[in-house]
Amino acid sequence: MGSFPPVQSVQRALNILVELNRNRVTTVRHLHETTGLPKPTIVRLLQTLVAAGYVSNDPRHGGYQVTSGVSSLSAGFHGDPLVVEAGRAGVAELTKRLTWPATIAIFDNNTMIVRFSTIADSPNSPFHVTVNMRLSLASHALGLAYLAFCPPAEQSMLIDMLEQSEAPLQQLPCTRAMFVRRIATITKQGFAERDPTMQPLSSNTIAVPILVRDRVLGTVGMTYFRSAYSRDEAIHHFVGNLKSVATLISSNTLALMPE
Repeated sequence: MGSFPPVQSVQRALNILVELNRNRVTTVRHLHETTGLPKPTIVRLLQTLVAAGYVSNDPRHGGYQVTSGVSSLSAGFHGDPLVVEAGRAGVAELTKRLTWPATIAIFDNNTMIVRFSTIADSPNSPFHVTVNMRLSLASHALGLAYLAFCPPAEQSMLIDMLEQSEAPLQQLPCTRAMFVRRIATITKQGFAERDPTMQPLSSNTIAVPILVRDRVLGTVGMTYFRSAYSRDEAIHHFVGNLKSVATLISSNTLALMPE
């Protein structure tokens, strides 16, 4: 923190922009429910964002949506992890071939953070946007795949953290003994699935680790609607393809690494 407190109006505007980015069209009522800001404040912030060219009012759908102007906000960022650079093309090809959205996530501050997604290229996505979304190590497939394949000492430390955490996103969903057995099963079968109690219940994600020199540099997963496949069908359809992409990403990552 600097010498001055944060500017509340800027924080509020950014919170509104983040929430708008999660949905195709968002109403003032929804923004009020998700941010807790007064509706008059939300309207003023929306009017400011519209004037700045980052948001548009869509009367046909009764709400607001981000414009292409928001893409310029990321134009100066060149910090994609090496694993994303190595995996972007392979993951995009996977979605082109199987139609379902695929994701690359990396470990960051005790959670997994989505760094690349093909949602925009998939006609079947259950989500509007996931990039920069933080996912639990304990319940999300991309997190469980990391936890199940990281080194034993790191795994034990992370499970300790999950057991002691008070943050809902970072808590064990069951007893430690049950969770350890679940992780062992994931390691043995070679892939992870999202906890079936996690929302949205209509979809599921299967994920595998991206292993480079015995380190888990990230995880790659694919999300599908449960109504499209039985569990056995989904495993048959996705696991082999995901493992092939993970192997390709590993090879590409090694090629990009300095000698």
